Amino acid sequence: MNSVFSKKLPIPYALGFILFTAILTYAVTSFVNKKEENKILELSETNNSCSYKVERLDGYPLVKPLLFVDDLCEGDALATVKQELSTIIQKYKNYQGVTSASVYLKDFSHNEWTAFNEEEKYEPGSLFKVPILIAYLKMNEEHPGVLDRELLFNQSFNIDKVVAFKSKSIQLGKSYKVRDLLQYMIGYSDNNATALLNNNLKPEVLQKLFKDLELEVPNVSAKQYFFTVKQYSLFMRAIYNASYLTIDDSEFAAELLSKCEFNEGIRKGIPTSVKIAHKFGESGTPIEKQLHESAIVYLDDKPYLLTIMTKGKDNTSLSKLIGEISSVVFRNQSNKS
Repeated sequence: MNSVFSKKLPIPYALGFILFTAILTYAVTSFVNKKEENKILELSETNNSCSYKVERLDGYPLVKPLLFVDDLCEGDALATVKQELSTIIQKYKNYQGVTSASVYLKDFSHNEWTAFNEEEKYEPGSLFKVPILIAYLKMNEEHPGVLDRELLFNQSFNIDKVVAFKSKSIQLGKSYKVRDLLQYMIGYSDNNATALLNNNLKPEVLQKLFKDLELEVPNVSAKQYFFTVKQYSLFMRAIYNASYLTIDDSEFAAELLSKCEFNEGIRKGIPTSVKIAHKFGESGTPIEKQLHESAIVYLDDKPYLLTIMTKGKDNTSLSKLIGEISSVVFRNQSNKS
């Protein structure tokens, strides 16, 4: 019995059969490849394809201590709170004289972060006292006894700053240990204590701190320096992670920050039963005020870092905005599983 395939087909039919076979093969191959691409994409999304940035500390011959590990993408779980913050900030810009506001939120328990208007730069004001604190503690690690050194406050400093939020200050003619001056500088935001400490600070230690955190190295004699919210948050993160100072010194720094007496911002949005370690800063001009605050919030097993920087016509509106942002973030973090 002869097979149909053994029969000779007319040339037009043969060419048509070959063309049909080629088209069918291409269609099947494309379909299979597309399914494989979709599988790869789904797997990539499931495994979170966003890469990480790892920062390590240089300067040691055999080790490179870990400073930070950051997901380069914002956390999806924080998208809702970011949208809510955007709405609040726009409301204050429309009706409360706020000209700009930026927020950085770091969820330590999930290692997630989000930021709003993160490219805007601000003058830190008294926020700069935190890197000074870290620099002094680093000096003490390298030369034990620095914190117990006594400094005499024997002349007034020409401090060209008008501050709205005042607290305690050191007294002219008295001597203070460095550790006590750090308390005045951080807890009471005393500019006289800060000036006295600055006069005895090794600038190379402060500059190395900035270099280690991959920030622009400051000119210590410059009158202005600028941060974004994300850049400034590195100092608070370094303290919380105990990744730059020893664990004991990091604990000491956080304890000083927990005694900050400023209650007109982030603290407004958080129950008094919840401990925070924070620092605020004032800056700007008579025409445009700047008010900022950065805080580690010890919310049970869901601690987080919140940094807020603002510009506007008056400190009252700016402090209210900071408080409202804090309240929204606290509620969101409290409800997270």
